[in-house]
Amino acid sequence: MSVPFMRALVADDLDAAAREIGATVPATLSEDLQDFLRYRLAQLDVDPSILPWLGRAMVLTDEAGTRSVIGSIGFHGAPDDQGRVEIGYRVEPEYRRRGFARESVQAMFDWAAGVHGIRRFVASISPTNAPSLQLASGFGFVQTGSHIDDIDGLELEFETAWPRSASPVLAQVDDAARSDVTHPSLLQAREDLDSTVQS
Repeated sequence: MSVPFMRALVADDLDAAAREIGATVPATLSEDLQDFLRYRLAQLDVDPSILPWLGRAMVLTDEAGTRSVIGSIGFHGAPDDQGRVEIGYRVEPEYRRRGFARESVQAMFDWAAGVHGIRRFVASISPTNAPSLQLASGFGFVQTGSHIDDIDGLELEFETAWPRSASPVLAQVDDAARSDVTHPSLLQAREDLDSTVQS
């Protein structure tokens, strides 16, 4: 996400946000991401160089070529002192359980590993979030601890290595979800990663 896009969402100016990203923006996105956006913009005020690590919009292109924001994904910041980054994502309710989170997480991992040499990834997940726990399992995440988040309450901590040799994840991408749209679908996320780095 560009800074102008984030600022437009904070201001609840969905038209400006849509123009900035070149895609339809859900009516609830601004409200849903307020805490996230304010926190990330404050981080960027301190250190603008971390922008490539932060939030991205998941953009879906349908058969008619219409682009829609269907979620967000990103790392919580630049790599920590152990060379790890923490992944986080959110998918709009009507697009959940269709493989979009899995595809986007893999795109982020591939970018961090391929461009920056990152090999360790962290995730914090509520013990009641069965879909995310299942996704984490598919990426080989192993629980390493837990903590209490000020907003989300109890979260389990996980860690994994990427890329994994002969990863079964590549074979598990939901083919049915892929057939729903004409790609580039969420592979646009990969292009957005590159364009964010360049801007």
